[in-house]
Amino acid sequence: MKELTLVWFRQDLRLDDNPALHHACQQGEIIPVYILDDAAELPDQGSAAAWWLQQSLLSLSASLDNKLIVLQGDPEALIPALLDAFKCQKVAWNRCYEGWRIKRDSRLKSALKEDGYTVESFNGSLLWEPWQTKKQDSDYYRVFTPFYKHVRSQLSVSQPLPKPENVAISALPKAAVQLENQHFRLSDHQGTRAIKQLPLLSDVGWEEKMQGLWQISEQGASEQLHAFLQDTLSDYKEGRDIPAKNATSGLSPYLQVGLISPQRIWQTTQAHAFTAGQEDAAEAFLRELIWRDFAFCQLYRLPDLATEPVTEKFRHFPWQRSESLQQQWQRGETGIPLVDAGMRELWATGYMHNRVRMVAASFLVKNLLQPWQDGRAWFEDCLVDACPANNSMNWQWVAGCGIDAAPYFRIFNPVRQSQRFDPSGDYIRRWVPELKHLPSKHIHEPWLIPDKVAKETGFKPGQDYPMPLVDLKESREEALRAFRELPD
Repeated sequence: MKELTLVWFRQDLRLDDNPALHHACQQGEIIPVYILDDAAELPDQGSAAAWWLQQSLLSLSASLDNKLIVLQGDPEALIPALLDAFKCQKVAWNRCYEGWRIKRDSRLKSALKEDGYTVESFNGSLLWEPWQTKKQDSDYYRVFTPFYKHVRSQLSVSQPLPKPENVAISALPKAAVQLENQHFRLSDHQGTRAIKQLPLLSDVGWEEKMQGLWQISEQGASEQLHAFLQDTLSDYKEGRDIPAKNATSGLSPYLQVGLISPQRIWQTTQAHAFTAGQEDAAEAFLRELIWRDFAFCQLYRLPDLATEPVTEKFRHFPWQRSESLQQQWQRGETGIPLVDAGMRELWATGYMHNRVRMVAASFLVKNLLQPWQDGRAWFEDCLVDACPANNSMNWQWVAGCGIDAAPYFRIFNPVRQSQRFDPSGDYIRRWVPELKHLPSKHIHEPWLIPDKVAKETGFKPGQDYPMPLVDLKESREEALRAFRELPD
C-alpha cells in the first residue's frame, strides 16, 4: 500500500537533491508544508533575506503545482494538527543546525514518536554534518586548515539525488483543521496567496530595486552555477579578490534557503573541472563550500555564536558604541572610499563582495571600535545571503574574538586594500560616484588630494565627499591599546 508522508520544507526549498522529499516520494503521496515560526524565526529574519525567502517560496510552490501548504505559527502545534487532519502517520524533514531549531525539532520528534508517528530526518543542507567531521579524539575542529585537510583526505561527498520523477500530492481533507479551539480551511493556506500573506516584506520597500538583479528560483540557482563554471571559474582563484571583476559564484543566497544543494554544486563543479582541466581553480572554489560546513560546525557546538565572543576576554572589551558612527557606516558615509562603496553596494543589491565585507567589518570594529554584534546584525538585516553560521563566524573572525588563527592585531588597512584590489578605482567609481572623476592615484585617499588636482577636477574634499571619520593610523593604535589592556 502506498503511504502518505508529510514533508516539512525549511532550508531546502527545492525538488532536486532533497533527501526528505526524495524518500517520501518513493513511499507514495506527500503533503508539502512550509511553516514560518512567528515566535522564534521572525525576530531574527533580516529584511533582505525575508524577501528572498518569499520569492523562493513562490518558486517552490510553482514547482508543486501551487499546492504547497503555507502556515505561520508554532510547528510543534501545527504539524500534529496537520497529521491528524490528513490521517497521516509519517513525517519527514531535512535537519537544521541553529541551536533553537535543534531543541525544537528534538522536542517535536520525541512527541510525535510517543504518539505513534514515524519521523525521519535527513541531511539536506551540508556536505557533512557536524558530528561527521570530528577529530580522532571526538572533539570538534577549531581551526579551518586542519578541518579542511581532514575532510578532504578522510571524507567523501555523497552523490546528489535526482529530482523525483513524480511528485504525487495528496488532496486536501474536506474537514477543517482544528487547532486550539480554532478552525481553518487548508485551501486558504495553500499556494501563492498564502505566501504573499506572510509578514516577510519590510515597510521600507527596498526589495523592489533588487527584484531585477536576481533570478530567485531553483532553475535560477542552476543557471547561476553553470554560468559561473563556464564564464568565471577559470579566473576564480585570483579574480575572486577583485571586487570590480565580481568573479565570485553568487551562489550563497541560493544555498542559504536551499534552492540548490552543496552536493549538487560539488558534483557539477568537479565534473566541469575534470572536463575543462580546471582542477586547481575548482579546488579554490570547493574550499569555500568546506568553509561553509566549518561555519555550521562552529554554530552547532556554539549556539550563541551570533552574540557571544568565542574568546572569553572579549566580553570585557571597551567598545565605544555610537549610534551616529554606526549610521554613517551603514549609509556608506565614512570618508573611506572602499568601505563606503561596499556599504552602498549592500544597500542597493542585498549583497557585498566578500573581500569588501572583511574590509568594511574590520573598519567598523577595529577603527571605529563599534561592537561586532552590531555589525553582524546590520549584515543580517541587509544581506540576501545572511547565513546564521557564516555571518556570525566571519564577524568574529574579523573581530579577532572567534575561532581559527585570526589574531586581534590583524587590522585591514582599507586604503592599502583598495590600492591592491581595486587599483584603478573601478569598483569605487561604480558605488561612490562623487569620486568618479578623480585620477586612480588619488581615488583611494581623496582627503589627501593635491590642491592642483582638486582644482583641475573640481573636487572639494569634505564637501563633495566626507572626510574620514577617524585617522586610520591613530584609530588602529587605539584599538591595539584597548586589546593589550584587556584582563587575561
